[in-house]
Amino acid sequence: MTEERQKLKDTRRWVVKIGSALLTDNGCGLKHDLLDNWVCQIAELNKRGIEIVIVSSGAVAEGISRLGWKTRPNVVHELQAAAAVGQMGLIQAYEVCFQKYNKHTAQILLTHDDIANRARYLNARTSLNTLLKLGVVPIVNENDTVATDEIRFGDNDTLAGLVANLIDAELLVLLTDQKGLYTADPRVDDSAELIVQAEAGDKSLESYAGEGGSLGRGGMRTKLKAAVVAVKSGTQTVIASGNDESVLLKIADGELVGTLLTTKEETVQARKQWLANQTYLQGTVTLDDGAVTALKKNGKSLLPVGIKSVSGEFKRGEIISCVDQSGNEIARGLTNYDSVQSKLIIGKSSKEIQDVLGQVDEKELIHRDNLILM
Repeated sequence: MTEERQKLKDTRRWVVKIGSALLTDNGCGLKHDLLDNWVCQIAELNKRGIEIVIVSSGAVAEGISRLGWKTRPNVVHELQAAAAVGQMGLIQAYEVCFQKYNKHTAQILLTHDDIANRARYLNARTSLNTLLKLGVVPIVNENDTVATDEIRFGDNDTLAGLVANLIDAELLVLLTDQKGLYTADPRVDDSAELIVQAEAGDKSLESYAGEGGSLGRGGMRTKLKAAVVAVKSGTQTVIASGNDESVLLKIADGELVGTLLTTKEETVQARKQWLANQTYLQGTVTLDDGAVTALKKNGKSLLPVGIKSVSGEFKRGEIISCVDQSGNEIARGLTNYDSVQSKLIIGKSSKEIQDVLGQVDEKELIHRDNLILM
């Protein structure tokens, strides 16, 4: 047992994500026996004092099965219909399994708007924390019934990473049909070796990651991305096989199961976690070299004098991206000025803002308290 695995024994709040490839029998309904096995393990972990939020795939795949379709549709409204039909069976299955252990469950459906909107984000956080305090097992899924291509998370791995941030989880467990991350696809390459431990965000890992199957949207690549999201709240990640007997209990006991993705980064403040995890930004400002240095090396606020150009349409208080002159994202944050005002004060000193706008709400375009480096 390594020191890092030993530390997992002390974790008390987990997010467990279960993928479509595990939950469904190649699209032919849910695997109720496996589901009952995971639920049994989660009930045991609860007895040990470990709080768990489940992020579950399978609604669309279950809906496809119930509707008798042979393949996953590409049309959004058909996917939404499948999700609506399948969600009924998915949650019913979880409820039946957990009732065997006298555990209550709660269904939580999220869209990107729930994460992007600060008030709704905090409401979701409070709701999940309250349910955990009550001993309820929340079951989270993307609200595919109303989501569209423009607002969907894209996969439940990413959603699981965001939920880990949302509740300040100590461990994110991504259960899949593989034993972990390999140096090659073990299904086609006998020389593939399991990566037992690595650091989340290590770019070299991406070369080992594949794409998802026909029933799901995820793959190892999205799991690596989820681990990077999770580390912002100091969350470690384990990618492991849900088919491994007692896999969750083994992880809790510190056994060498799956791939452990660790982090040496300090935990990011909750507000800045939220900023970092936004995928829909309202605009972009391009910075000069001096402003890039002020942000990256000196921890300063972003002043209008350091801005070269402004693109997009945004309002005061919306999230915008800050890029260098090569287009690389340096930071993002909440702007104190809308896009029209921002264009007027490009390159202006704080004293000149008064002359241009007739007023000075804030001398900074983005205050450092509302800004996170990327």
